[in-house]
Amino acid sequence: MTDDAPAPSSRFRSLLPDLSPWRASADFRRLWMAGLVSNFGTFLTFVALPVQVKELTGSAAAVGAIGAVELVPLVVFGLYGGALADAFDKRTLIVWTEAGLGLLSVVLLVNALLPDPAVWPLYAVAALSSALTSVQRPALDSLWPRIVAHEQMPAATALNSLRWTVGGVAGPALAGVVVAYAGLGWAYAADAATFAVSLLYIARIAASPASHEAAKPSLRAVAEGARYAWSRKELLGTYAVDLAAMFLAMPLTVLPFLADELDAQWALGLMYATVPLGSLLVSVTSGWASRVHRHGRMVVLAAALWGLAIAAAGVVGNVWLVLLFLTVAGGCDMVSGIFRGAMWNQTIPDELRGRLAGIELLSYSVGPTLGQVRSGSFAAWWGVRASVWSGGLACTGAVALLALCLPKLMTYDVRTSEHAARLREQRAAAAAAATTATAGTGGA
Repeated sequence: MTDDAPAPSSRFRSLLPDLSPWRASADFRRLWMAGLVSNFGTFLTFVALPVQVKELTGSAAAVGAIGAVELVPLVVFGLYGGALADAFDKRTLIVWTEAGLGLLSVVLLVNALLPDPAVWPLYAVAALSSALTSVQRPALDSLWPRIVAHEQMPAATALNSLRWTVGGVAGPALAGVVVAYAGLGWAYAADAATFAVSLLYIARIAASPASHEAAKPSLRAVAEGARYAWSRKELLGTYAVDLAAMFLAMPLTVLPFLADELDAQWALGLMYATVPLGSLLVSVTSGWASRVHRHGRMVVLAAALWGLAIAAAGVVGNVWLVLLFLTVAGGCDMVSGIFRGAMWNQTIPDELRGRLAGIELLSYSVGPTLGQVRSGSFAAWWGVRASVWSGGLACTGAVALLALCLPKLMTYDVRTSEHAARLREQRAAAAAAATTATAGTGGA
């Protein structure tokens, strides 16, 4: 080994997540912990709700209809929620929506404990949860750039993804056992308890009022954000690629039926856990992400591979191979998510961040929501496995076409992007002004 060759231990450490945002920001740590706890419970309900609809109706289309009732609140409140996030204190919005989501978990618990649970409350809660989440996510997503240094945003995105995937792996895996052996009520009860804990963390973060340049919430303000997004073709590309991938190749709705077809009902919880597991494996080895600069190319490559992995999961007939390919798909989705988040958080001005976060919410939420309807309908019409593999192949083809139509996405480089440079300068000037003000106060 030469003297200048990196030691094996150094190469190993370079793969580990970059913890600089965790060390530098107390509010980042609080929000991270709040998300870890609440996401764990949310994934319990994520499995329990479609299982309960399946038990009560026996219909794949009825399970897919969960996505249909979530769609309108998602679109309306996602866009307007972004305007609210720019105009009001972000911490206040996060606290109240978190409390509302906790109450909805209690409603699911009460319904599950009835002698004859009704179906309509499941759809009502799905719609209301979609509305509250659509208000919360723009506020939350636009808060991260305020509490994390500009150069630490890729690391923060990876750490946030790690938080999500931990809950995504443990929650569904445990939900499969809880629902099978303890009942749906226990899953909903645990979800409600996690929201109570997360509120204790969120209540301790600092206030985050609107910037002086922020517009008041209105349709005009929403339109202003949309015009800015349209002017940034590299951002537009990230939205379009993720929308296509999730709409065409999101198989989660049909997993209960796929487990039945493979005679592997015992593996349902594992199926739900595999996509987050793949994401987790990427997250815990994400140190390399901070050294990548051509983020757009990584978004496209990862989305195309996601589609191929989903197609493979639909073709094979062995449950262990299905689990393997779903895990690979989850890893590809995480790679795409890390670099989409880096592009968004390192280039969008603070006064527009909430509205653009609302558009981002639509790009990564409307796709899966419509994807539930698509996969459920195709499964009822054409068969479960055909629904899965055809969607995966269509996803890869659509992503390749988008890459050809949006060259700015493929050529994006954070080192040369004028938008990233402008935001770096603004953050540096704000930090220098804060340091000067602190020094002046101390001198006085």
